[in-house]
Amino acid sequence: MGNRKVEQGETTRTALVEAAAALFAEKGYADTSTGEVVARANVTRGALYHHFADKEEIFRAVLETVEGDIFDRVNAATAASIEAGAGDPASLLRVGTDTFLDACLERPVQRILLQESTSVLGWSHWQRLDNPRCPRRLLAHGLAQAVDAGMIADQPAEPLTHLLYGALVQAGMIIAGADDPVATRAAMGTAVERLLDALFAAGTGRPVRDRHRSLAL
Repeated sequence: MGNRKVEQGETTRTALVEAAAALFAEKGYADTSTGEVVARANVTRGALYHHFADKEEIFRAVLETVEGDIFDRVNAATAASIEAGAGDPASLLRVGTDTFLDACLERPVQRILLQESTSVLGWSHWQRLDNPRCPRRLLAHGLAQAVDAGMIADQPAEPLTHLLYGALVQAGMIIAGADDPVATRAAMGTAVERLLDALFAAGTGRPVRDRHRSLAL
């Protein structure tokens, strides 16, 4: 009986997050009411407040879902690259950044992650979010691997991660606001490719061993 209640609770929470994600993508955070979320999820208002304290908390859950979906896609793309024989850190970083930029063509990613996350949560709060399935964590891991393999000049991975992830998010914002998002994505992809080329060109080619690099971003 207890397990059934837990499953029902998880089903209700998922329905609320999915409903809110669709509405936030369509109408934006400010123009979406909790009543609309409840109606689309086909649950009671009491059920909403059982799982979430307010609309901002729902937004944080939606943002985690959007980031988690990108995280899963990057993981799947890099796994496919490894299986195809292109599993070196440089190739995986290129695949990962390409996958992220492709996701920036999608409306939920544009509206929720790129356009509204900082305005709803505030820039400093957004920066401090600790979502274990944030794409930034995969980028941190990939950069650390590239440094340790000598493909990128010896340096701590954490500052580089912040810089490159900031560049990717900015590229996504430009894509989201462009008149021709597809052409803009291609241009941003070329720019990111050149940025990675420059990082790899500065590498020593010698593996760096037995060095701790923090990935707690």
